[in-house]
Amino acid sequence: MSSRKTKGKTTKKRATRATSNVFAMFDQAQIQEFKEAFNMIDQDRDGFISKEDLHDMLASLGKNPSDVYLDDMINEAPGPINFTMFLTLFGERLNGTDPEEVIRNAFACFDEEGTGNRQVSCQRDATASFFRNHQRRSTPRIDDVNG
Repeated sequence: MSSRKTKGKTTKKRATRATSNVFAMFDQAQIQEFKEAFNMIDQDRDGFISKEDLHDMLASLGKNPSDVYLDDMINEAPGPINFTMFLTLFGERLNGTDPEEVIRNAFACFDEEGTGNRQVSCQRDATASFFRNHQRRSTPRIDDVNG
C-alpha cells in the first residue's frame, strides 16, 4: 500500500478490490431467476443464506436435512453467502455445462407423448444400452464413465 500526505497527515490508500466477473456469466433473465431463488432461500431476509435459512427452506419442501448435510452445503462457499457468492457458486457449477435448450432437447427424447414428463423405463433402457455399447468398445468401469 502506498501512503500520501494530506495537510501534514499521512493517510493510507485503500486497496482496490477486484470486481467479480460472475455477472457476465449469466444473462439478465438468468440473474433475475437466481435472485428469486436466493430470496426464497434467504428466509430471514438479511441478505445472506445461513444454515438456518437452508433448513427452513428445505423443511418447507417437506425435507428434514441433517446438520452434516446443511454444514456441507454452507461450507462449499469460502465465506458468507450473499447474492454475489450465490451466483459465483452456481457459476462454478454451471461453467462448461450445456445450455438449457440442449438439455431440454435431450430430455425431450424420453418424452414420447410430449407431456413434459419422461418415462423412467425408457430412460433406464437408453442408459443401460449406452453402458452396454460403451463397455463393448472400451470396457470402462461405470464409475469411470460417471467421472
